[in-house]
Amino acid sequence: MKDFALLIKTLDSTNKTTLKVAALADYFNKASATDKVWTIAILSHRRPPRPVNTTLLRAWASELANIPLWLFEESYHIVGDLAETIALVIPTTTSTTTKTLTQFLEEMIALKMKTDEDKKNYLLGNWKVLDYYERFVFTKLITGGFRIGVSQKLMTRALSQATEIDEDILAYKLMGNWDPNTITFQELILEENESDYLSKPYPFYLAYAIEGEVDELGEVQDWSVEHKWDGIRSQVILRNDEIFIWSRGEELVTDKYPEFHSFVGVIPNGTVLDGEILPFPNNEIGTFNDLQTRIGRKIVSKALLAKVPVILKAYDLLEWEGKDVRQLPFIERRKLLEELVKDVCESEHYKNDLPFHLSETMHFDSWVAVAEERTKSRERRSEGLMLKRKDSAYLVGRKKGDWWKWKVDPLTIDAVLTYAMRGHGRRSNLFTDYTFALWNENETGDKELVTFAKAYSGLTDTELKKVDAWIKKNTMERFGPVRSVTPHHVFEIAFEGIAVSKRHKSGIATRFPRILRWRQDKTIHEANNLEDLKALIPN
Repeated sequence: MKDFALLIKTLDSTNKTTLKVAALADYFNKASATDKVWTIAILSHRRPPRPVNTTLLRAWASELANIPLWLFEESYHIVGDLAETIALVIPTTTSTTTKTLTQFLEEMIALKMKTDEDKKNYLLGNWKVLDYYERFVFTKLITGGFRIGVSQKLMTRALSQATEIDEDILAYKLMGNWDPNTITFQELILEENESDYLSKPYPFYLAYAIEGEVDELGEVQDWSVEHKWDGIRSQVILRNDEIFIWSRGEELVTDKYPEFHSFVGVIPNGTVLDGEILPFPNNEIGTFNDLQTRIGRKIVSKALLAKVPVILKAYDLLEWEGKDVRQLPFIERRKLLEELVKDVCESEHYKNDLPFHLSETMHFDSWVAVAEERTKSRERRSEGLMLKRKDSAYLVGRKKGDWWKWKVDPLTIDAVLTYAMRGHGRRSNLFTDYTFALWNENETGDKELVTFAKAYSGLTDTELKKVDAWIKKNTMERFGPVRSVTPHHVFEIAFEGIAVSKRHKSGIATRFPRILRWRQDKTIHEANNLEDLKALIPN
């Protein structure tokens, strides 16, 4: 446990990726096999279930610290992290423990079935013998909220350095439903399996946003244009009569999209497609809000499959007939993809409802015509346009020069600030997370403010301090870390998409809301109403 706590301390004290990777690689070289497996599980979001609820944790910690619960709660609101608050308020100790990370986690798993009294005794006993960072890590594991600024990709890179196993292969090895309680490090990481290579994806090629004017890219005839679809970027791999579906976030999501299993036997083996998973209700492209009903579901019910079917909108071909074709010019890869789609449609195994669609490429004579096509993006249910140089290879990662994204301008609306919550980290002493509302006429004909979105980015540090000072002087009610404020300030809110939603009080869900500017020139009576927001919903 000491080594793991020291690792977390090192990771938490730097923002430099190279130092984080070095610390993780050093840990993987020294740790026991069982602790390695649990560390991998923790950093890839496979934590054991939380054995104690946070209400009890707060009460027991304040008791051990010998402070009133209200003072603990105020401290928690300032610190912004429960485990850190507990580690700070509990008295320091000179005691120590020799228990390993694995032992602690096995005890926590067993703790879930015990009585509250047993849980209390276990927590108090361990809090008393752990130093600050060990106590912080121990409590993080208890709460299940272990986020320390280390992505699975970064952890995989470090593991690759320690084991000399290719990162892509490790990424596959770490996917699936493996159990850290039962699997060994040898089985999980070191053993070579043919299947590790069978499903291996290619690194995704990512585009930068257009900088400056679009005509600065040169001759329009050198570019291929297509719509930037608003779904889940993915690679679909067909090899050895099996299908593997990877998201851009390096997550294997094959089981979440059973519709694509129909590709096996229709699309040839040795094919890797790059494309977008899109919702397709009523045989037309839906909204990202539709797709969210399927994201994160461990089991996709028949009812949900029928309500929100999906398609693959393919726009590139990375492997053909078992050969890597990424170095071919884009137009040649597209020609192969178009021939594949044609052959599939003419195949005797083809079914009309096969969820395999080709993303249209367009070619223009002027940048003015490209700009005009961009204005049609929302009616096409896209985020804007992708511009790809016709002679470009399929590169690795985010590179400038050959692929650009030209998104549509965001939708905007003027809204009233109604609630505020403290931020986190360096902003934990400021109210920086805001809730906004729009006017709506109620049943009695009176106008009231109805919340519709939350946003926490877009203001400068100077503006944040001014708004924070105003909030503290104009609080109407307190709800834990949240304060309701006197309606007074208007902000222009920008967002990427909008859809009807039964989960929101306003009946509307906005995508990626953020503050565009503080409208100090407007009174709250000049803010928009809910009908203005609904008018932005595409038909």
